[in-house]
Amino acid sequence: MELKKNPKADIGRNSGLYFVAGLALVMLITWQALEYKKYDDVANYDISQNVDDLLDEEVPMTEQIKTPPPPPPPAAPEIIEVVEDEADVPETVIKDTEANEDTEVAEVEEIEVAEVEDDLDIPFSVIEDVPVFPGCESEKSKGANALRDCFQKMMFKHINKNFRYPEISQEMGVQGKVNVMFVIQKDGSIGSVRMRGPDKNLEAEAARIIGKLPKMTPGKQRGRAVRVPFSIPITFKLQ
Repeated sequence: MELKKNPKADIGRNSGLYFVAGLALVMLITWQALEYKKYDDVANYDISQNVDDLLDEEVPMTEQIKTPPPPPPPAAPEIIEVVEDEADVPETVIKDTEANEDTEVAEVEEIEVAEVEDDLDIPFSVIEDVPVFPGCESEKSKGANALRDCFQKMMFKHINKNFRYPEISQEMGVQGKVNVMFVIQKDGSIGSVRMRGPDKNLEAEAARIIGKLPKMTPGKQRGRAVRVPFSIPITFKLQ
């Protein structure tokens, strides 16, 4: 026996209509919610403008700078009366001091011209007679260049012999080059010692080494003893 379904008992026959109606209702509610506006209730609006309050602004007081009055005009010059000078003024006679043939010339004794010693500094590289380092006397016969080479060799030998690295500089790791400048005086002594280096202790050691230099034969220019400046670098390098 075949079962027959009553069309009125079918609950899903109008489901599409219900869905469309519900969807339309939800969209309407959503649209109303988006378009809804709310305003604050403000009843009192002060649209008046008090002009007196704007005019009551305090104006700062300014001090008037008083300028000094202009200086008075210069007084008119006094009238000077010119008086005729009738007094006789004696004329001054200027005598001629130039010599002529009749002028007697007194005999003049011989005049001794005192020699003025110029304290000049002649560079080591251009001086005529190079200062002689003790031990270089045998190089005089070979010329100035040989004396200069011997002087520099003896200087390096002296530095190596008296060199002593300061302990404090070693501990601090200080090293570098100290430029030493000194002057060989006219009597062969050493003076005007100056140093420039990376550390005071290294400079003091360089000064100590230069202070031990022996007395030398002074340099000469045109047969006269002169001051000769000399410079040499001393390098301090940690091993």
